[in-house]
Amino acid sequence: MKAFSTPRKSLGDLDADAAAALISAAADIALILDEKGIVRDVAFSNEELSREFAAHGSWLGQPWIDTVARDSRPKVEELTRHGAAAEHGSRWRHVNQVSGDGACVPILYSAAPVGKAGRIVIFGRDLRPVSRLQQRLVEVQQSMERDYSRLRQAETRYRLLFQMSPDPVLVLDGTTLRVTEANPTAIKLFGKGERRAVGRSVTDAFAPESRNAVQALLASVRAAGRADDVQVRLAEDGAEVTLAASTFRQEGTLLFLVRVALPDQAVVAMPAIKTKMLKLIEGAPDAFVVVGTDGRIITANAAFLEMVEVPGEEQARGELLERWLGNQDVEAEVLFGHLRNRGTVRLYASVLRGEHGSRTEVEISAVTVMNGGKPVFGFTMRDVGARVRATVAAGPRPTRSVEQLTELIGRVPLKDLVREATDAIERLCIEAALELSGDNRASAAEMLGLSRQSLYVKLRRYGLGDLGAEPGEQA
Repeated sequence: MKAFSTPRKSLGDLDADAAAALISAAADIALILDEKGIVRDVAFSNEELSREFAAHGSWLGQPWIDTVARDSRPKVEELTRHGAAAEHGSRWRHVNQVSGDGACVPILYSAAPVGKAGRIVIFGRDLRPVSRLQQRLVEVQQSMERDYSRLRQAETRYRLLFQMSPDPVLVLDGTTLRVTEANPTAIKLFGKGERRAVGRSVTDAFAPESRNAVQALLASVRAAGRADDVQVRLAEDGAEVTLAASTFRQEGTLLFLVRVALPDQAVVAMPAIKTKMLKLIEGAPDAFVVVGTDGRIITANAAFLEMVEVPGEEQARGELLERWLGNQDVEAEVLFGHLRNRGTVRLYASVLRGEHGSRTEVEISAVTVMNGGKPVFGFTMRDVGARVRATVAAGPRPTRSVEQLTELIGRVPLKDLVREATDAIERLCIEAALELSGDNRASAAEMLGLSRQSLYVKLRRYGLGDLGAEPGEQA
């Protein structure tokens, strides 16, 4: 500490009031202690501290050491001892001063002797503003650490996605069109025996006749922010691929994100178990067909092509499924509507019509799945013709139940439905009359308002009961 060189000359004669004013102005809180460390006077220049220590009058006549927290008492002893001995005061110490409500207030104190009676002046600076700034700094630092941790985690996730993506993905410098990053799949575009892809021009991966198209795509994306995908050929094997690009900025630099869609990529990137499943579906005896929401066929297996008598999948792809499905044109629309509303269809009886006139009774199950963000319908169709024919050959055609009649809506004309419903009701009434009459046909005929001969005709028609002699009748 460097003191005034000529205080008597520069300060002149100071009386007690002027000295008190100087001491009060020099600190937020000032204490006057006697040689025993007893508080003789207190002054506040900080209004907040004055309110905090509203009961400071009780300090007068008490040892200063009794007004501080227990952990600060050694510091107070040091301050009073050194302050009385040092000519120019002691060093600053942090002391926790106890307020009127018992709270600890951080104060930075220094002591200096005054006069010749052993009095000591204690200068105090309120540390709460500094403490608040430090607390805010800690909170901001913790917030930055949390944000940084989240950014690192997000970067790690996106880095893993970038590396594990089955699609070749490249990051290009927006000015030079050189590769700055490439995932393992993209590195293969530059050839197995070539040097690393990073640092090379992106056009090196494509055939010479496709390089202008690549540069035009990137120029359009740079100018307009987007552009339509383009078809180009690879330099390595001449395979035709689809190229898509977008832009983003990093640290003020324009970069391109380029994605290459390889041909038959879904099959190439698919695990072995999925490939085996596709082979199983292709060779299954049941028909399998995938249809878009517009009703047009996307793919079909060999069993379906055989049922509809089409030589190859190319002839079926893009055609409407209703061309071959159902007795009525509206039947396919009924199926699609059910799939849109409920997502699945099970055991739906229908017919597949062949190109050369054949008809195959089928049982259909279908499901809605998402493909590339769009829904598609998958159908399995089982040939149940043999089962249906065996049932018909066994005896008279049974009357359909109400559930079966409901399933026929949209597949058969209304007049056929009415006839089927009439037969079902008539059979139910005859069965109920026979049951009520204890199988007495005469009584049953009377209950139904029929002649006995008419009842026998209907019994034969529906195959009900034993058509021999009625119980109790004599020949």
